[in-house]
Amino acid sequence: MTERTRIPLHRDPKVRAILVQVLAAVVVGYGFYSLFQTTVDNLVARGIQTGTSFFDEVAPFQIGFTPFFDYTLGESKYIDVFFVGIQNTILVAVLGIIAATLLGFFIGVIRLSPNWLVSRGALVYIEVFRNVPLLLQIMFWNFAIFLPTLPAPKNSIAMGAFYLNARGFHTPLPVIENTTGVAIWIALLTVLGIGLLMFARRAKVRFEETGQRLPVLWISLAVLIIGGYIFYLVSGSPLSFDEPVLGRFNFKGGGQLPLPLFSLWFALTLYTSAFIAENVRAGIQSVSHGQTEAAYALGLSRKNTVNLVTIPQALRVIIPPTISQYLNLTKNSSLAVAVGYEELVAVWAGITLNQTGQALVIIGMTVAVYECLSLLTSFVLNWYNKRIQLTER
Repeated sequence: MTERTRIPLHRDPKVRAILVQVLAAVVVGYGFYSLFQTTVDNLVARGIQTGTSFFDEVAPFQIGFTPFFDYTLGESKYIDVFFVGIQNTILVAVLGIIAATLLGFFIGVIRLSPNWLVSRGALVYIEVFRNVPLLLQIMFWNFAIFLPTLPAPKNSIAMGAFYLNARGFHTPLPVIENTTGVAIWIALLTVLGIGLLMFARRAKVRFEETGQRLPVLWISLAVLIIGGYIFYLVSGSPLSFDEPVLGRFNFKGGGQLPLPLFSLWFALTLYTSAFIAENVRAGIQSVSHGQTEAAYALGLSRKNTVNLVTIPQALRVIIPPTISQYLNLTKNSSLAVAVGYEELVAVWAGITLNQTGQALVIIGMTVAVYECLSLLTSFVLNWYNKRIQLTER
């Protein structure tokens, strides 16, 4: 039996590949270090000290919209401004991704409708919103449509305890009165959610065995709403609501969604949904006509063919380019400074930078935040994309 000949290390392709990658990483790391050190030296030569000591200084400006953080003028520090900016950026990004996905999917499907008027209407929507610059759309909706159209606070549009005016949307704000009751309510909702997941899995097995489908979504929503309300009463109604009240110049109490947030979200949704709609159209058209013809031959309706045959196969083509649109939407939220929405770039890389002069630290932290958000979004969607990919035998 002949012994296996060992390949010398300098000729082993795996070893050489590792060495090349390590060398490339060292060169790139050294390049970044040299760039950083050169920048620091130039700042010191001009008498500009850089560091993070300004984090603990009190920020001398007010931030109007801080839904999840307590920010107080004269008490909150610059590092609090950083976290408030991250919070507001994530908020508009999440809301925009959800709305753009739903709207873009709908527009992409009706783009292929056999109805000429519907399909051409979807085409016009796509071409208009995709080809107009996003910054122009944000300013158009905010300054040309919403601000002139909506009334002043004294003439707000009342919808029960909700009020809409040129300053935003005022809503009742829940206040916790019984911490134990809230904990019990959340625990009951968790158990209910687990039960609904088990119900959805059982419904899927039933469909695979018998071919009979249950309206899982509508049943789950009805059970969640009715059951959630019953559990709320059982736990002792642990919440009260602080309702907005009209004062001399503006509403007091309650919560407020400022108009700049709505304008930015609205423009981002319309703009991004136009690109997602094209991804959906391309994904649907990538499915072979033989698949749909076979579904029709089996007696499936057009609706069931789309839901059970076309869309599951089209997702393999739709998701990869849509990931890029999600990343673009998150980064495009930095245009919020045009309408005064207080996201990361506006309050951290804008106001804070101008007041402290710490450009190196502030810009570096801003870049790191967007990089982390992009990597997290890509990781989640690539994981989902891998799950739905076809597996060969």
